[in-house]
Amino acid sequence: MVAQNAVRIPRDTLNVRLHNVLHAFAVVEREDVFKKTPCPAFLMFENAAYLADMSFELPCNCKPEEVPSVVWYFQKSMGSRQTRVLTDFGGKLIVDSSFIKVGSDMLRRFSIRMFSLIVFRVQVEDSGHYICGTKQGDFFYGYDVDVQASKGLEVAFEDRNQHPQKDQVETQFMVFTVFWDWTTCDRCDVRGEQRRIGLCHVRSAYLLRRYHTSTAEVASCGSHSIPKQFQGIIQHRQPEIVIRSCTKPCGKKKSSTEGETSISDVISKLGEKPWVPNVPIQFHKQSLSSGLVISCPGARPEHAVAWDKDTTRLYLTRYLTGINRSMRVFIDHGNHLHIRFAQLSDRGTYYCWREGQMVAGFRLSVVYESRRRRSLDDPETLYAVKVILTSYVLITLVFLVLQVVRCCLYAFRCTAVD
Repeated sequence: MVAQNAVRIPRDTLNVRLHNVLHAFAVVEREDVFKKTPCPAFLMFENAAYLADMSFELPCNCKPEEVPSVVWYFQKSMGSRQTRVLTDFGGKLIVDSSFIKVGSDMLRRFSIRMFSLIVFRVQVEDSGHYICGTKQGDFFYGYDVDVQASKGLEVAFEDRNQHPQKDQVETQFMVFTVFWDWTTCDRCDVRGEQRRIGLCHVRSAYLLRRYHTSTAEVASCGSHSIPKQFQGIIQHRQPEIVIRSCTKPCGKKKSSTEGETSISDVISKLGEKPWVPNVPIQFHKQSLSSGLVISCPGARPEHAVAWDKDTTRLYLTRYLTGINRSMRVFIDHGNHLHIRFAQLSDRGTYYCWREGQMVAGFRLSVVYESRRRRSLDDPETLYAVKVILTSYVLITLVFLVLQVVRCCLYAFRCTAVD
């Protein structure tokens, strides 16, 4: 992937805040790639595909040695007059990722580090051309970024003998899914789950040659290298995710050998409190019937993340969004835990696993507030309005169908009498 080939600066030049911003990227030192990578005479675009809400890095793979800083530009489509400057002209724009939320302004979700552009929580509307150049308008390197929506993902559970989507073969192209590697097991010492993300790609001999891909004649489905006449069929194919069960040990060493525990030790432990995970616990008070979304600290959509409530494990096979439309508690594709219309039974401690290790706890208490003002922004209000409107539309459709049937029967009778 593109994010693995970025140039880093030494750790001693980072302050503590910036280190937290870029915790997802390793700090490595390597030789100057600009001395060995000449810029092409004709600006090319490298294709890169990601899932919505992911964070990644786009390195400026080539530039003249005499250029001290670069400027990154964004262009939705080739030839568009609307071009946005993503960094300041000094090339030193820094943002704090801890304040980046879904729906944040585009310019707030970008940061530049040693000529590389880092994108936080990318959205579908961020798809387009990213160009590395100078403020004078000299362009060195470009990317054709395709961000595919996580909403509406096709889900397959391998344990249930479910299979991914089949390849779609057309006359001039073929649509298929390119899968990433399996994530690590999201829990240890107990049954966990693994995910495998798959993004939509196209194979065709008619791709535009100005776009460079890692595999010849293959590009992601949202790439601008795909001719427009193909896009009508391609746009109906969704990204997908495959889930399977897994187990792995935690790797902890036992303090005593089996058989060495005496009867007195067992009896003394009977009155002790149940074992509680040694992880940071955050306390939160939630109003009854209100909505809540819990995020796992430091987790990204591509990570292996799991949720437990006390001793109950919330497996994706039951709690993944889309499994049941009437779900009140579910996990979305960005690994967030959603609780709609909080109830008293939701009280408890929710534990978060990240990459196979339990990292945090979230103790939730639900309280009743008798004088709580309602607004249109409340999740329960939106849900109630949605249910009422849906019911009204269904009743109206049934009424119209009955009237059409009555008219048809009346016309049929009149025709038969004549």
